Amino acid sequence: MTEDDWPALEKWNSDPEVLYYSEGDDVSLYTPEMVRKIYRGVCANAFCFIIEADDEPVGECWLQRMNLDWILAKHPGKDCRRIDLVIGEKDYWGRGIGATVIELLTEFGFEHQKADMIFGCSIWDFNPGSQRIMEKAGYELYHRQKLEPGRKGNYELTMYLSKDKYFKDRD
Repeated sequence: MTEDDWPALEKWNSDPEVLYYSEGDDVSLYTPEMVRKIYRGVCANAFCFIIEADDEPVGECWLQRMNLDWILAKHPGKDCRRIDLVIGEKDYWGRGIGATVIELLTEFGFEHQKADMIFGCSIWDFNPGSQRIMEKAGYELYHRQKLEPGRKGNYELTMYLSKDKYFKDRD
């Protein structure tokens, strides 16, 4: 991901349908200023990538150092990471790109970055496709949080995969 990717990132982050699945609450638009602040903040502690298909940008993803205190407190001394992704071009939804990206980020995290655990956070029950692609890559349910009434979904899921399970499943 580079500064040249702002137009694509701004487009995806201003599309209410894309944001419906990627955001927990009813966020329908991020301004260009907000997009730049979010991605510049994430890039300080993450490897950020643009997902391409047919030589065009279709989404974004990252492998980030864990930033959720409740997870870090349960795993002191462990290298915990999180992965996030968005397929921003809706014509590419349902084509298996997300599953491939999860597999590649997972491989990168365990084999090249030597992470101990990788998490998929903020997976909501109204986006079962995200849960399925995590499970396909070997991730398991780590935590299921009931959301307050009036929220867009009923549950927020956190999925995880340990380095031991990853390497065991690869044998």
